[in-house]
Amino acid sequence: MHEIIAVIFDFDDTLAPDTTSGFITKHGIHAEEFWLKQVNPLYANDWDPVPAYLYKMIEAGKSGLLPLSKSELEKWGTEAPLHEGTETIFRRLRTTVEDVNPKATLEFYVISSGIGDILRSTEIATEFKDIWASELHYREDGLAEFPRKVISFTDKTRYLFHIQKGLIGKLSRGKPLDVNQKFGLEDLRIPFSNMIFVGDGLTDVPCFSLLTKEKGMAVAVYDRKHVQKWERAYQFIAEKRVSTLYSANYSEGSDLSNFLVMAVRNLAERIAVSKSAFRV
Repeated sequence: MHEIIAVIFDFDDTLAPDTTSGFITKHGIHAEEFWLKQVNPLYANDWDPVPAYLYKMIEAGKSGLLPLSKSELEKWGTEAPLHEGTETIFRRLRTTVEDVNPKATLEFYVISSGIGDILRSTEIATEFKDIWASELHYREDGLAEFPRKVISFTDKTRYLFHIQKGLIGKLSRGKPLDVNQKFGLEDLRIPFSNMIFVGDGLTDVPCFSLLTKEKGMAVAVYDRKHVQKWERAYQFIAEKRVSTLYSANYSEGSDLSNFLVMAVRNLAERIAVSKSAFRV
């Protein structure tokens, strides 16, 4: 039992530049103005950030300013750029675990506030055991008309429990209450202590906090091209929300890549030692 290691990623600004901003920019909408002048003013009326941006995107779609259809979102997913080295990190980490402990398994997941139809179409989508993200409902003509799933803040921790309990993949869909069932320790598929969460923003704080409390690992990353995001990410360290902070560069030999390699190596070694002690 418990021979599985899970590395869980946020997506936008963690594995890639913000895919939502990229989509609206591609279609002629100024991203900074969209966030500052369209989305942010809704906060004064007590909107939450994720439904606020989804509402404004759907509004732009209905007015003809944005082709907010499933096909256009999926098309953008195939084109969306990734952070440096992202496409190489998965193989590197799997190889590390296999070399250290062939009986251990490494799995990757995404828990994101971004749009699922974009994320599932990216070139790295097949690396993940499961992807949870915000989802849209589409009209008969293909345009989005309503958000059918919103993932943000503490919503993200729900999916850490999905991973912990093994409620993953297609068979877990359409059963939103199953995650609240009580599981015994022997029934947990992946304990929190075998998890690493990598994220960049305030929506990731609940996941950071939960894993830090439960002896998992929380890693913050930042996009070095955006100074404001450096400052925000540093606060996670200052407030002890995360154990470490790196630039979002996953290339071989980068500080982030080296740290993740060492982290999964340590977990694989720990699992091997615990199994050996159990046999004795």
